[in-house]
Amino acid sequence: MHDETFESSCQVAADLVGNVERVIVGKHDAVVRAVKALLARGHILVEDVPGVGKTVLAKAIATSIQADFKRVQFTADLLPSDVTGVSIYDQHENIFRFRPGPLFAHVLLGDEINRATPRTQSSLLEAMEEEQATVDGVAHPLQRPFFVIATQNPIELEGTYPLPFAQMDRFIIRLRLGYLSAGEEALMAKSRLHGSPLSALTPVIDCAELIATQDAVCGVRISDDLIDYVVRLVQATRVEDGIEYGASPRGTLDLVRYSQATALLDGRSYVLPDDIKESATAVLSHRLVIRRGTRRATLNSDDVLHELIERTEVPL
Repeated sequence: MHDETFESSCQVAADLVGNVERVIVGKHDAVVRAVKALLARGHILVEDVPGVGKTVLAKAIATSIQADFKRVQFTADLLPSDVTGVSIYDQHENIFRFRPGPLFAHVLLGDEINRATPRTQSSLLEAMEEEQATVDGVAHPLQRPFFVIATQNPIELEGTYPLPFAQMDRFIIRLRLGYLSAGEEALMAKSRLHGSPLSALTPVIDCAELIATQDAVCGVRISDDLIDYVVRLVQATRVEDGIEYGASPRGTLDLVRYSQATALLDGRSYVLPDDIKESATAVLSHRLVIRRGTRRATLNSDDVLHELIERTEVPL
């Protein structure tokens, strides 16, 4: 990778973070994690209470990359075809024509995804993994880039369908925005006295530049020793006492790519052990199932991962 190309990619990543932060106040770490996920070609599950800016985050990212944005409100009566699209018979030409659904966008916001039935939730599985949707036996490729931000409310579980393990594994990270401090909330309120900052937000790159930056992430160097370190971390989650199910091989791939994005956002063309340690909690925590009835049952997956990271030998 040429130095000029790499420096340009680093600048694109920094510009993305700065532009989104013009709208999302006081959540630097969350914005950085979201941008890393985008650069790593991953998808995000935002799990938080209503009104903390989940939809605004999705719209700010879509606007920043000049992307086609679609939003789907997931409900119990939503059908898979409402997401993927449907084939409609054309009487004049005597053929079926495919009418794309909202899935065919660069950035898709799946709002309250756990309110839809498992059948409808599964309509995203193929798209998130293979960047295509099969309707009536025909595979339709999606636009690139393709980025899913799904949300769910963790405090209202009546009438919801918990995401299956297979779908949780499709998300590169689970993100929480959280409440603002008093000062940050006052700043946010003042910034909206004359309207939403989203209306004044302008793109900093286009989709072609984003794809080039995603390619640059793939070119960030990671040594064999660090890949072995990633594998040892992931395998430790599968044998740890108190963990029912550990991270999958997809988790290994996601941790490598997210670590590469971390390095690029830090202006480096190579991955350090600290990049992996910083990324591991974000990428792996939602992929773990803690076994009930053990001493680990009182801990959350982040705490368990911190222990594993501290115990796993770091290559020198």
